[in-house]
Amino acid sequence: MRNSWSGQSLPHPPGRRRLHGDIEKDVDPRTPVQNLMRRLDGLPPLFEIRAYRERFVFAGGAELSGQVCDDATFDKALAPAVRTLRTFAADGLFTAYTHERNWQVAHDLLVPAFSRPAMRGYHETMNAVADDFVAKWSAAEGPVDVSGDLTRMTLETIGRTAFGHSFGTFATQQTDPYVVAMVDSLRYAQLAAALWTLPLGPVFTRRQNRRTRDIRGRLGAIPDAIIAERVALGPREVGEDLLGRMLYHAHAPTGARLDAENIRSQILTFLTAGHETTSGAVSFALWFLTRHPDVLARAQAETEEILGPNPDARPSFEQVPKFRYLRRVLDETLRLWPTAPGFARTPRAPTTVGGYAMMPGDWLIVFLPGVHRDPGVWGPYADRFDPDNFLPERVRARPAHAYRPFGTGMRACIGRQFAIHEAVLVLARLVHRFELTADAAYDLAVTERLTLMPTGFGLTVRPRVRVGQPA
Repeated sequence: MRNSWSGQSLPHPPGRRRLHGDIEKDVDPRTPVQNLMRRLDGLPPLFEIRAYRERFVFAGGAELSGQVCDDATFDKALAPAVRTLRTFAADGLFTAYTHERNWQVAHDLLVPAFSRPAMRGYHETMNAVADDFVAKWSAAEGPVDVSGDLTRMTLETIGRTAFGHSFGTFATQQTDPYVVAMVDSLRYAQLAAALWTLPLGPVFTRRQNRRTRDIRGRLGAIPDAIIAERVALGPREVGEDLLGRMLYHAHAPTGARLDAENIRSQILTFLTAGHETTSGAVSFALWFLTRHPDVLARAQAETEEILGPNPDARPSFEQVPKFRYLRRVLDETLRLWPTAPGFARTPRAPTTVGGYAMMPGDWLIVFLPGVHRDPGVWGPYADRFDPDNFLPERVRARPAHAYRPFGTGMRACIGRQFAIHEAVLVLARLVHRFELTADAAYDLAVTERLTLMPTGFGLTVRPRVRVGQPA
């Protein structure tokens, strides 16, 4: 799908070359988000990056974000890498077009699975998985692999809560085969989207077919096993988790049901979206906490107040929303490092954006690292980590469209409350239980595979020594 914008010339960084367009020399092609973050200074809120044959248009300011986040005039678009993911997830909720039948059916069926009563039902499972996670870190004899261990934890959590399936992630040191296949699929989507921009892109893309079949086969084995486990129990054992609703519930307005292939796509979608972004968010939050001792001390004081002196205390369902400072830490983390760094929008009818005509079929990407650091909203120190940016009075004074880490409107992340609840619960347990020390020589390194995740980030963890407690 060519992003033509009626042939208009849009603002772009200086130094455009005839063949390569705006692709810089001597930059790492595996880090396009970070490359773009370094180029934002001096660019207007609407700009384009030409990469060989393809045009990528970005909204990097809060005001433009507000315009295109209006569901009445704009809809979700699928940027090239997301379209490529349809190879593996077809019309799952994340990769579906809004007009596709299965999107509406699945959305309506699954919204109740994230209601407050449903979340209450998931809470004890989240705590049980966190028990295993805390035990693993308690037994560590050296630095722990923050992102790797959190990925194991969040995968186990979504597996048990959504599908009644355990991956047994803490029983082995090996990376789960699903995680390997998932990472391969995300990296493939990123690579295929990049290859498509090349002059001979379609030829290179076709040569990837063998790899595509391999990844699809490895991914497909996971939902098949999960579905078989549940079907063997029979409908009488069905709860109100995601899998039960997909297998045995009908769409109330129409009586429609999801077919077997779409259920497989939805499982893959939720397994990926339900763990990859959350583990990244908690990893970044821990990095910020260890770099800001004053913030960590306030977070620890909050957990002491709510959980008491017992280092093994488990937050109740009602206590999780009371960790207001930790929630502000999480929100500020997602402002500076949104683990899903953007989403694409397309107009429903001809319109004007940033002074340029935009037609149906044209698309732009809301670039969250730009929107979330817009000095017109966030002030002259927008790059500074400050959880007080999310004090209630500051939130009320700020336009809502200036902060969109979970997307927007009806296509926003359906599981955002699940992710927030899990992330706050885990952060509370970790800062309450452990002294967390990072290697002073470590500089934040971020890996990109459509999502963002710290890499090489280790922590030394030891039990906290409280006042009056012997060391």
